[in-house]
Amino acid sequence: MKNLSFVFSATLAAFALCGSSHTVSAEPENFRLLFNGRDLSGWRGGSAKISTDGSITTEQAGALLSTKATYNSYILDLDFLHETGSKGELGLHFPRPEDVTDQELTIQLYDSDTSSAGSLKGLDNARVRALKPAGEWNDLRVILANRKITVILNGVEVLNSDLGELAIQHPDHHGLKAKAGHIALSGDQGKNRFRNINIVEIPLHANEAGVRQAGFQPLIVGSELTGWRSEDPEGKNHWFVANKILKYPGDHSGDAHLWTKQSFKDFTLVFDWRWAGDGELSQKPVVMANGLEKIGLDGKKILIGTDEHNSGVFLRGSKKSQVNLWNRISGSGEIHGYRIDPRQSPETREAVTPMRRADHEAGSWNRMMIQVKGQTVNVSLNSDVIIENAILDEMPLEGPIGFQSYGYAIDFANIWVRCE
Repeated sequence: MKNLSFVFSATLAAFALCGSSHTVSAEPENFRLLFNGRDLSGWRGGSAKISTDGSITTEQAGALLSTKATYNSYILDLDFLHETGSKGELGLHFPRPEDVTDQELTIQLYDSDTSSAGSLKGLDNARVRALKPAGEWNDLRVILANRKITVILNGVEVLNSDLGELAIQHPDHHGLKAKAGHIALSGDQGKNRFRNINIVEIPLHANEAGVRQAGFQPLIVGSELTGWRSEDPEGKNHWFVANKILKYPGDHSGDAHLWTKQSFKDFTLVFDWRWAGDGELSQKPVVMANGLEKIGLDGKKILIGTDEHNSGVFLRGSKKSQVNLWNRISGSGEIHGYRIDPRQSPETREAVTPMRRADHEAGSWNRMMIQVKGQTVNVSLNSDVIIENAILDEMPLEGPIGFQSYGYAIDFANIWVRCE
């Protein structure tokens, strides 16, 4: 048998991916609204009002209005207006509201004696002043990708910073450590208004020509989910495609699992995924390498706190044959239905347990490859083999591929399959 790491590496090479490489495109049709101009759907917190002209007004000092979803790499457009003496700010990669510190990644939306609008507050000053006078609307574009940030104010590039370099200069800065997070609006002083807030999220780059040459075909073409179905007639409506990213906002408690209409026998599936919202703070068991849960001296399971996220990939129509995606200490890749089945042998239980945690931090993109041949499953995550030759004796020999909805926001991208 060929070395599994070599086989996976050769396949991934066809994608010509760099883990931090994103294709930056600002085509107007790819943008979507973050603020609908009518209400604060998709936002939380803050003391904000919706004006009759469809803008958000923040008045209360220190009030923070943030998106419910989290974002990793994107282009953000918005208009803002400040009054004389007001101090508005735009927060990037913010944590959940209760975890916000005084050292977050913040773009200044006002001029001061020592810094200008467009500056990264406390980190890097804007190169030129481009703010319009108080009472006039300003146009702002922020490009955040590949750990670099560009700020364009009223058509003038005022800032171009490398967050990686800033993190070296400021190793204790909380905001610079984050790879993803919420977008936030705040007004530390006076009235600040915001409108026309639009975003285009940026997936990891994939060399489509190389992928096709390697025999893979995309499972999503365009923005329509024509090749997919859901058991719940309304379930499919809870998924949508934006700029080649398949998004599940985690807003549905019913069975909204998304299944391919096509059935597969032997196949290799490659896809990117990232958590796109806050997790749920909870206690989860510690799973050992043999698949058993660790027991303490008191005879009870040892639990550890985790920021829980949960989803997965169903293989050949079987919910038991699910490769889990989650944020637990043991890492993604576990085939949970088999690990907890007391009828399975110790060898199977160990085989379906990840050999190591290979997940990137929550909010960042991961790349997973799943190879299914007969009833044998192999899984790699971020180029590490984590499941090797696990035999799923109850998995059908043919069936659809499914993405699980479990109430946690998740994004998928670059979803490709090759029939073997």
